[in-house]
Amino acid sequence: MRASLNAFDWMPVLHTPEEDLLFIRDIVLPRQQVTVAEAGEEIVGFIAVNGDWVEQLYLDPAWTGQGLGSRLLMKMTAALPVVKLHCFQANTGARRFYERHGFRAEAFGDGNTNEEGLPDILYVRRR
Repeated sequence: MRASLNAFDWMPVLHTPEEDLLFIRDIVLPRQQVTVAEAGEEIVGFIAVNGDWVEQLYLDPAWTGQGLGSRLLMKMTAALPVVKLHCFQANTGARRFYERHGFRAEAFGDGNTNEEGLPDILYVRRR
């Protein structure tokens, strides 16, 4: 997660590595359905879903563009009739990725509902 976030010069660093670890351990793993992608013994990406929400989808930047994100997204959401997620407006690569996978922008936010304070988009895919 941190490698992915650090790849964006527009992303503020709000948490220490220790806080990131606590977030994954205490929030993501016990409360969301998580699938990881591994290369050898290294985790290179993961997706976390809670109900019809994709809460997290991160790839190591070295692994983007190789179909890994698509496989994670499809594995975890194929059976869901509606899938929702938030994406930062500045993340143009992620926006193209989600739109290629059938997601449509339904609402644009000004950042007042996320801790980063960055404008975001509510994406929804309906089957």
